[in-house]
Amino acid sequence: MLRLVSTTSTSLPTDPPARARRTSTAADGPTRPVPAIRREDRGLPVLGRLLEFAADPVALMTKQWETYGSVAPLKGALGEDAVMFLGPDACEEALRNKDKAFANGPAWSRIVGPFFNGGLMLIDFDHHHAHRRIMQEAFTRDRLEAYAARMHPAIEHGLSSWQGGPGFQSYWALKQLTLDIAADIFMGGAEDTSRAEMDRVNKAFIACVQAAAGVVRGDVPFTRWGRGYQGRRVLEDFLRQYLPARRATKTDDIFSVLCHIETEDGERFTDDDVVNHMIFLMMAAHDTSTITTSTMLQFLGQHPEWQERCRAESLALGPHPSLKEVEGLVSLELVMKESLRLRPPVPVLIRKAVKDTVVQGVAIPADSNCIVAVHFSHLMEEYWTNPRVFDPDRFSEERREDKSHRYAWEPFGGGVHKCIGLYFAGAEVKSIMHQLLREWTWTVPPAYVAPLDNHSLPFPKDGQPIDFVRRTA
Repeated sequence: MLRLVSTTSTSLPTDPPARARRTSTAADGPTRPVPAIRREDRGLPVLGRLLEFAADPVALMTKQWETYGSVAPLKGALGEDAVMFLGPDACEEALRNKDKAFANGPAWSRIVGPFFNGGLMLIDFDHHHAHRRIMQEAFTRDRLEAYAARMHPAIEHGLSSWQGGPGFQSYWALKQLTLDIAADIFMGGAEDTSRAEMDRVNKAFIACVQAAAGVVRGDVPFTRWGRGYQGRRVLEDFLRQYLPARRATKTDDIFSVLCHIETEDGERFTDDDVVNHMIFLMMAAHDTSTITTSTMLQFLGQHPEWQERCRAESLALGPHPSLKEVEGLVSLELVMKESLRLRPPVPVLIRKAVKDTVVQGVAIPADSNCIVAVHFSHLMEEYWTNPRVFDPDRFSEERREDKSHRYAWEPFGGGVHKCIGLYFAGAEVKSIMHQLLREWTWTVPPAYVAPLDNHSLPFPKDGQPIDFVRRTA
């Protein structure tokens, strides 16, 4: 188990659909057991309903809701039964976790534990609280302002190599860009690191993330987990070569910050802690930001009126806006929120019940595998007007459909495990889009639907081709 080392001795919607807040029944009245899985819902031998989820997660969630309600049984891979929580009421109970019945570590460790071991998402309770308290110092307002100022030159440098043109593979270009930004902001540029080395690091992150869909869970060659183990070794070697320098000298990158921050009680991270947190943070920062930015590119390419609306706001600012100015890009904020609603980078969260508990009046036994289906809440007609339609104005102050329920919109999760880097991520995504809007125009066919690979974090298998043209005025 990781440890800490001490350096001391001691506004309402205008006219929303019917969406009255229901009263939680977590511990009120008699409970009922989790429904039995119907024979026709058992899926394939060994794989269960894994392929069904990979093909269309939302379709599976909808079928679960219609068949079983807010607490639905699910047959997973390798014959493992799970419970899926659907709708904002059930999701809220699981994520707020009042009785500390749900844990992250035992759940995520089964999926990606060997590759992101020790990351904030994979630790729980007092251990998590202690680590998060220290890490919060890396995301204070002053530090966020410094990160934001540093982003703009990194983004400009990355975009300078873009060629554009018809069919431009925007997703893969963005993935390289966000990794380069992460290398700069998180590692101070990773001095003397070659492009070939950064490509190797990028492939290592991809291998670790894609390992989530592995069926063979071991360090076995030519399997997803085998590639994940190799990727983890690459990432550890990469980070540890810079660790002594970061320990020796304070700089303003996140790597150095994690090496030096400590609490008032003198608690600070060990070397292993720093490496574990860096691997997880860099993955989260560049993978989720890539997915969000590519989604925004698609929708703005399909809705030119919104593209022009966002561009007008960006052109009114200089090329290197402050964090406050970036946060003030109102139209871009609306588009980002709507993109996160329609395509959240992490559509489901997983938990393990560590003791008996109750969700929505259903008894959840200890040791249950649980899936919190946050994406489904984003598409429920009870809380959103025409939920499958791209409509950023639903987040405007006049409408605020996201206020229909505290957990109607939850792309960053909730409770104590809510994403610690959500403000950093918002600044990064909007800063990238700000530069793109100032320098480029683009179009996407209205009928285009991204063919998503849903085996782990969703991404467009076709690279999301977009017609990019550099602006001349």
